[in-house]
Amino acid sequence: MNNTNAPSFWRPGTTAPGSTLDRVSANEESPIDPSIYSVHSQTRSTQSRDELSRQRKQLPVYKYRQHLLYAMEKFRTIIVVGETGCGKTTQLPQYLAEVGWSGQGKMIACTQPRRVAATSVALRVAEEVGCRIGGKVGYSVRFDNAEGATTQIKYMTDGMLVRETLMDPLLQRYSTIMVDEAHERGLYTDVLLGLLRKIMKKRSDLRVIVSSATLDAEAFAEFFETNDDLTAPENNTATILSVEGRMHHVDIHYRRFPVPNYMQACADSVMQIHSKEGAGDVLVFLTGQDEVDQVVDMLSDRASSVSDARLRLLPMPLYASLPSEMQMRVFQPVARGCRKVVIATNIAETSVTIPNIVFVVDSGFAKIRAYNPVSGLEALVVTPVSKASAKQRAGRAGRVKPGKAYRLYTLEDYKSLEDQNVPEIQRSNLGQVVLQLKALGIQNIVRFDYLSPPPPDSLIRSMDLLHSLGAITDEGELSEPLGERMVECPLEPKLAKILLMSGEMGCSEEILTIVAMLQVQNIFVSPTNKRREADNHRRLFTALEGDHLSLLNAYTTFHKNKQSSGFCQTYFLNRRSLLRATEIRKQLLKFLRRFNIPICSTSDTEIIRRCITGGFFANCARLSGDGTYKSLRNGQTMAIHPSSVLYDESPPPWVVYHEVILTKQEYMKEVTVIDPEWLLEAAPHFYEYSRLVRNPKG
Repeated sequence: MNNTNAPSFWRPGTTAPGSTLDRVSANEESPIDPSIYSVHSQTRSTQSRDELSRQRKQLPVYKYRQHLLYAMEKFRTIIVVGETGCGKTTQLPQYLAEVGWSGQGKMIACTQPRRVAATSVALRVAEEVGCRIGGKVGYSVRFDNAEGATTQIKYMTDGMLVRETLMDPLLQRYSTIMVDEAHERGLYTDVLLGLLRKIMKKRSDLRVIVSSATLDAEAFAEFFETNDDLTAPENNTATILSVEGRMHHVDIHYRRFPVPNYMQACADSVMQIHSKEGAGDVLVFLTGQDEVDQVVDMLSDRASSVSDARLRLLPMPLYASLPSEMQMRVFQPVARGCRKVVIATNIAETSVTIPNIVFVVDSGFAKIRAYNPVSGLEALVVTPVSKASAKQRAGRAGRVKPGKAYRLYTLEDYKSLEDQNVPEIQRSNLGQVVLQLKALGIQNIVRFDYLSPPPPDSLIRSMDLLHSLGAITDEGELSEPLGERMVECPLEPKLAKILLMSGEMGCSEEILTIVAMLQVQNIFVSPTNKRREADNHRRLFTALEGDHLSLLNAYTTFHKNKQSSGFCQTYFLNRRSLLRATEIRKQLLKFLRRFNIPICSTSDTEIIRRCITGGFFANCARLSGDGTYKSLRNGQTMAIHPSSVLYDESPPPWVVYHEVILTKQEYMKEVTVIDPEWLLEAAPHFYEYSRLVRNPKG
């Protein structure tokens, strides 16, 4: 490799910035079998029951089994603190099932903040238990469910368990609920914790386990503690159980200077590790799917040009929307003479444990969803990680042997990072949460039991939008039937609204397709070495009215060509994503039929665009005299994203968009051309006529 491109790191404690790296040989074998850390390693046919039992007993959490079972008898809430990989996610529910906590028709639930974690962990535990998935061990995620009458342990996203409270407010099906990865403070994690606190007041038999990989246990314990008498600690109802992990030393290396392009720097760092370091796999942290796919392409191209490498480089992506079979690849061992490089989003921080990682490359950034209640703007924002996240990322390298973490930022930058992530509930649009709390009969949503209360402005804005969508009445109650149906719909309120109104507008077939396509990512494939050819083929699906109709065209053409893989390859379409959209569409169709909503079709694109406007009227922008777009709600300057079919077209005067991504500027994604009169039809009380007819140049 060309030395001029090699990244320059320094490690605190060495002689000076810029000195030669103090390298430690990574050739020594680990005494620990790395597969014990895998959530989905080999199949049952290659692993005997004795081998699986041996692996379970080697996990750090095993020696705390009796402590946990004792605590379950004495306390109602147990806060378990343990590093990712110690076995708490896979083992604790099994320990409880083994001693009868899943008896008398009850189940043990274990919630995860991400779909990939819920499904992959369920697969691993089913393997250990010796059952088919959906038997004693099952899972439940949005648009996918695998459980049966015999299910005892159920892994699920926290959002799905919150949805279950709509049908079963006291969660009577469960004896124990384990809220895993609580330190991530996801939106539905916090909502679930608040609901469990209320439920426990009415269910003295319910046990709650809160699992965290960081030392913030006191806050969780105080939240659930019901003993107010500080002089009688023997009456405490919550306790903390700390599980000591098996962490090896990790050398942390910083950049001497900030990097101008962290994606390029990630690729350079991987190639340096590959050429200079001994055996061991690499984990790279980036912010999103687009970045991950680009770096996978970069590494694939560069690896093919390296002829004298001791190990063959195998780049693999990992992100939440990746098809399950591709996600599973990263957990499986590679052939001898190969080095696996997993390029991942922050999903790999704590939600999953990938075996045999010895080297970590940390870009120092993550993509989060942020909401400004003053402007009403919600956007995906690339932002520096917190110190807690940086520590979690580096720790991935120390699971099986001493490792190294390469941070693509300076030590000074690290010191300036926030200590913890801001809880998602304090930076999110709370529309869907408010709907669900209303459906549960919680009228005063401001006084709900939040672990970290959201800004009042966020709640007020959410109520305002829900009222404009017709989901709640002037009195703040759920409307009938629209609001009640929107609660049951597994979609954000805007999408739920257009789906539910599509029947009366005569376009439910088309809206079903569009909504399903919006649930998957990267429909259009754009390989680095064939980008122009891919762009030319993509234009064949382009609708001049915008991206939503272009997605409809792609789906329709895919099915006209009998879902052919050859067709997808020729026209640079992601077949897996299209098949996933097909399955989601089938489930949404069942939802509409349950409410007897007409299933009808139209060839009139104006009707479809009017329907889309009926849900996304708040996401409207108009073209101004300087050629930029201004948000109609707050005057924010925005631009059409380069991935939009409208990017190279003559800019339309009025558009609605699905979401905003904030990078160098605020980009609108999934954009559709509209007529401003449709806004008044959709939400006359949301927009004033004078605002719509005002001269855009003024």
